[in-house]
Amino acid sequence: MIIGLHQAQITIPKGAEEEGKNFYFRILGLKEIEKPDSLKGRGGFWLQVGNLEVHVGTEEGFDRFTTKAHLAYEVEDVSYWRRVLEKHHIEIIDSVPIPSYERFEFRDPFGNRVEMIKEM
Repeated sequence: MIIGLHQAQITIPKGAEEEGKNFYFRILGLKEIEKPDSLKGRGGFWLQVGNLEVHVGTEEGFDRFTTKAHLAYEVEDVSYWRRVLEKHHIEIIDSVPIPSYERFEFRDPFGNRVEMIKEM
């Protein structure tokens, strides 16, 4: 039986950890989780998102800008996050409407698709 979601993973290009940390820690305000010693040499970093983890790994060789795969962050104020991201010149993509939800999408600086969503 599956009892929950432990983590999700996205990827960024190898060598882009500092730029990734700047975006995810400074702009989005997420907290870093220390990786186990056995995984520290593999690159990337881990994030705490509520009671879940997002693992940011590094890899090369595919076009992140063409995938529909994404993370959806549940937020309290969608318009606040729209303003924050626009201030940092992140292009906002209006999502297909879903009844009872306010949401939008964007691509992080590495092409990962991300959604901000709030139940109304």
